[in-house]
Amino acid sequence: MKIKRILNHNAIVVKDQNEEKILLGAGIAFDKKKNDIVDPSKIEKTFVRKDTPDYKQFEEILETLPEDHIQISEQIISHAEKELNIKINERIHVAFSDHLSFAIERLSNGMVIKNPLLNEIKVLYPKEFQIGLWARTLIKDKLGIHIPDDEIGNIAMHIHTARNNAGDMTQTLDITTMIRDIIEIIEIQLSINIVEDTISYERLVTHLRFAIQHIKAGESIYELDAEMIDIIKEKFKDAFLCALSIGTFVKKAYGFEFPEKELCYIAMHIQRFYQRSVAR
Repeated sequence: MKIKRILNHNAIVVKDQNEEKILLGAGIAFDKKKNDIVDPSKIEKTFVRKDTPDYKQFEEILETLPEDHIQISEQIISHAEKELNIKINERIHVAFSDHLSFAIERLSNGMVIKNPLLNEIKVLYPKEFQIGLWARTLIKDKLGIHIPDDEIGNIAMHIHTARNNAGDMTQTLDITTMIRDIIEIIEIQLSINIVEDTISYERLVTHLRFAIQHIKAGESIYELDAEMIDIIKEKFKDAFLCALSIGTFVKKAYGFEFPEKELCYIAMHIQRFYQRSVAR
């Protein structure tokens, strides 16, 4: 393979059997120029040209972002694939590299990164969050910059989105933000403080994610007979009224509807928090 274009010291564009490819590898372009032969032992990752915006954006990122930021980003992606035992959606190479470089730049300048969804992310995406913790050590070792938990949450979100082929970050953010909104409604309507570091909180958040994903997909989750629904409404009046408020909010803000039986399950989770709050 001959070099068609050098993007940086660790990235080149080649022509291989009528296919254009981006090759990544430490020092792959060192002491090289256009039309030189590529050393195969230097190739670590290969990306075949596709007529998509992502491919062109990846080229631009490789040419413009600091090389050490790109290398760190690729190391994190490779570690995530190893830990999760999957091939992550290629779109992450564009979105994540760009995001991480900007985050490093902000932290280097003493700016504070805040993530209002951090507690939900820790519960919803624990494996991805652990990868973020690994990334923190890597970045500290390579750049001497400390990555706060809030940014680790952002890293986890990017990995989760790419892991599940969830398109862009919008869908992942929608679900996580919706859960944060629901928890705020519970706290405000029932005048309670939900402690995040508890089993009950983890169960509620996990249940909500599961329910939202299945309802969005048009799938039925639970079956409750009419008698059980009536019992829940009567026995857990305040919790069910709170669940109804949640249903109204979600329909208005996010455009989909919780069925009544799902609101009953949500009410039962709410009741746990409510009982503990009243008992104090």
